[in-house]
Amino acid sequence: MQLSSIYLSPNTVCPFRQHVLSNHTTRILLGQLIYDSFAQYLVTEKGYDEDLLTLAPDSLDFCCKGLVLDIEEGNFLKLAEDGTVLRASHGTKSMTSEELLETFGRREWKHFNTISGMISRSAQYYLYDNYFDLPGALLCARVVDSLDQHDDQKKYDFWKDMVAAIQHNYKISAFKEDCGTYFPEVKNHPDKYLQRCPESVKKWLKQLKSAGKILLLITSSHSDYCRLLCEHILGNDFEEYFDIVITNALKPGFFSHTPNQRPFRTLENDEEQEALLSLDKPGWYSQGNAIQLYELLKKMTGKLDPKVVYFGDSMHSDIFPARHYSNWETVFILEELLGDKVTVPVETESEPLEKKGKYEGHQLKAPYFVSKQWGSFFVDRLPGLENAEETLVRTWSCRCITTYSTIAIPSLEAIADLPLDYRFARFSSNSSATAGYYPSPPRALLSNEESVTMK
Repeated sequence: MQLSSIYLSPNTVCPFRQHVLSNHTTRILLGQLIYDSFAQYLVTEKGYDEDLLTLAPDSLDFCCKGLVLDIEEGNFLKLAEDGTVLRASHGTKSMTSEELLETFGRREWKHFNTISGMISRSAQYYLYDNYFDLPGALLCARVVDSLDQHDDQKKYDFWKDMVAAIQHNYKISAFKEDCGTYFPEVKNHPDKYLQRCPESVKKWLKQLKSAGKILLLITSSHSDYCRLLCEHILGNDFEEYFDIVITNALKPGFFSHTPNQRPFRTLENDEEQEALLSLDKPGWYSQGNAIQLYELLKKMTGKLDPKVVYFGDSMHSDIFPARHYSNWETVFILEELLGDKVTVPVETESEPLEKKGKYEGHQLKAPYFVSKQWGSFFVDRLPGLENAEETLVRTWSCRCITTYSTIAIPSLEAIADLPLDYRFARFSSNSSATAGYYPSPPRALLSNEESVTMK
């Protein structure tokens, strides 16, 4: 894949995530804030136990991308690529191997066929696949613990209250109204939660635009919140980096809905205006759909089939729908690549030294923690057979990466120093399952023991 031959769509589901989360301290502070924003609502508005407001510093270890919450059962699951359960907890309490086999056996999880087909969410289960809502998993687990202390629960009915907490804090008017806990805190203390975009990334964006690429920013955040974040992260001139900005995109519906279902709207003073029948020119828009956006890209490029590369950090909201509905090239921003020690196979075809990126041949600087409770994002051992080497299997999350991503990278900074014509190895059915990881695969996925740790 050559960046010089395609149109680049830098995506940030919530624009700060790709930049903020490279710092461990900021990650903890942000996680605590998101947790508190939900917990405050549950306690003050819904009457839940006040103990939920107390958060031990190490309790965020529970938060692990790829977990699935079985809402009625109160169980959190880590799934193998075939749908069997590798690890699970009831509330925050991990199940033993014996409990796993007694509860789930070695069968495919009951909702796996549905969730795996469309990377979906439903009234029965919720997939936690991005850092913005992941602290909510810890809160839900603690709610289960709390309910179990007061009653012997068979089925759980707390989810409607959790949804209300999310809507209260993040509804479209919350930023303007200072509603909830989250927005007021970020507005008052942005330096505490946000990091400046690395100069290398800003330079890279400018290079892409100078090379004739069309750059888009597509976020599900509302325009007022997006502006605060981008001004802090990129600077007051952030609009100059992008040809098109789309806020309140309501992904994944942005990709799956038709123009009639989800038309574009213009904005005046951050208020959405009447629906547009078509998208005729670059600018800042709200809502919308990928169909009309692609028609605009055809017009802007003069090409019948312009190529789009879409960057995102959520499999549910970004990578799967962009590939499934729009058939765009997808680059998965996967910070878990910083957690499993990154290695390079002894014999690999590599670009010349002058074309190597920031993390090729250098130690990865950004600290990253791996959940002690849930283990590797990429692989795990079958329950009951932990000591058998041959039982190491890929997780469902790992399979999704190779199925729906063109490549996976730990951050934009990892590729910002590369030439625009750099050729990336890509995931495909005809190549190694680890080919698309850049700068290299996580050690856990390398079957060849003859590898060297990056230094």
